[in-house]
Amino acid sequence: MDYQQLWRQLARVYGEGEAKAIARMVYEVRYGLSFSDLLMGRDASVSQTDVEQIAERLMRQEPVQYVLGQADFCGRTLVVNSHVLIPRPETEELCRWIVSACADVRTGIGDDFQVLDVGTGSGCIAITLAAEIPMAKVTAWDISEQALAVARENACRAMVDVSFDQVDVLDMPSASRDGSVTSEYDVIVSNPPYIVDKERAGMAPNVLEYEPHTALFVPDDDPLLFYRVIAGYGQKVLKEDGWLYFEINPLYVDALRELLGAMSYHDIMVKTDQYGKQRMMRAQR
Repeated sequence: MDYQQLWRQLARVYGEGEAKAIARMVYEVRYGLSFSDLLMGRDASVSQTDVEQIAERLMRQEPVQYVLGQADFCGRTLVVNSHVLIPRPETEELCRWIVSACADVRTGIGDDFQVLDVGTGSGCIAITLAAEIPMAKVTAWDISEQALAVARENACRAMVDVSFDQVDVLDMPSASRDGSVTSEYDVIVSNPPYIVDKERAGMAPNVLEYEPHTALFVPDDDPLLFYRVIAGYGQKVLKEDGWLYFEINPLYVDALRELLGAMSYHDIMVKTDQYGKQRMMRAQR
C-alpha cells in the first residue's frame, strides 16, 4: 500500500481532503517522508505490512495522533495515548492568553510565582507554561496515574521542571504541604471535563470511542461541577489578586460567570477561540 492507496482507502471514511492530510501525516511522522518524497515515489520503500496495520486502525476512526503516538502543541511534540486527551488548538489559545498576561507583569514575577494546572492530562498546559514563564514554579495534578506517566515523559522530553501529583479534583487537599491553609498560587488553570452527557449524541466517533471519558464528561444535572470545586479551592489557595483560568463549554458561559461572581471573583473575562466560540474564561480572586 503506497500513499495514493492509503489516502484513497481513508477517503471512504474521512473524505478526500482530510484523508490526504492524514496520509501525509502518517508518512511524515512515522517514516520521515515529506510530500516531495511521496511525489518522487519514495513511499515504495516503506513496509507494506506496517502501513496496512496503520490503515486498519485509521479506518476504525482511531485518532491519527493515537496511532502515531504524538501530537503537536504550542510548537512542541507531545507523547499521547488513550489515557490522555489529544491537545487541541483552543487549549493552545488558553496557554497563549496566560503567557501574554504574565508577560505584562513579568518584571514583577519572582521565584515565588506559582502555577497550578488541575487535570493536566498529557501535561500540555503545565509544560507550556513552565517553558514560556521560566521563573514560574509549576505544579500539575491529575487523577490518572497513567496520564501522569505520559505527562512526566512529556516534561522530560521538553526539559522543563514540573511537579506532578496524583490528586482527585473532586477531593482536593485542603491544606498546603506544611499542614496549613495558605494562599500560595498566582495562577490556577484548568481544562476540566465540561461536556454534558446529553451532548454525546452529536460527538464524532473518533472522540467518543477513543478519548478518555473521565476527562470529557460531566452529569447533565451538574455541568459546572468541576468549575465550582476548583473555584472553591481557589478561594483558599490563590494569592490575593491571583487568577483563575478555565477552558469552558460555550453552553454554560453565563452560568459560570454568575457562579464565579457569587464566589466573590471579579474582573471576569470571556475570550473567544479562533472559531468564534466562547471557549475561555478568567477571573481574579
